Amino acid sequence: MSASQIGEELVALCKQGKNMDAIEKFYSPNIVSIEACAMPGMEQTQTGIDAIKGKNTWWVENHEVHDGEVSGPFPHGNRFAVLFKFEVTPKHTGKRMTIEEIGLYTVEEDKIVKEEFFYAAQ
Repeated sequence: MSASQIGEELVALCKQGKNMDAIEKFYSPNIVSIEACAMPGMEQTQTGIDAIKGKNTWWVENHEVHDGEVSGPFPHGNRFAVLFKFEVTPKHTGKRMTIEEIGLYTVEEDKIVKEEFFYAAQ
């Protein structure tokens, strides 16, 4: 599959709220994930599919998601970008907020080997 095709399927799954299904289907066992900043109790860079699943589980458990939009993919060679926009309430603050971020994904041998997230840290 091309990066663009993987991006289209990843976006479709994310729009359905099936982020973990996308991870299972498309992520390399040795995936590297780089956030714009470190999350509480986590390093900024996570390596390996189990770490990425754990990061996603932490996010879901610590945020109430009110609304979400996923746009893209925006392909470029073996990479693609996705725009995410969420209306969430972090459980530790109770303050509702809008989060916009861009995910940049790198594909090698039909698997996502790297994801990088860009957003303004608050």
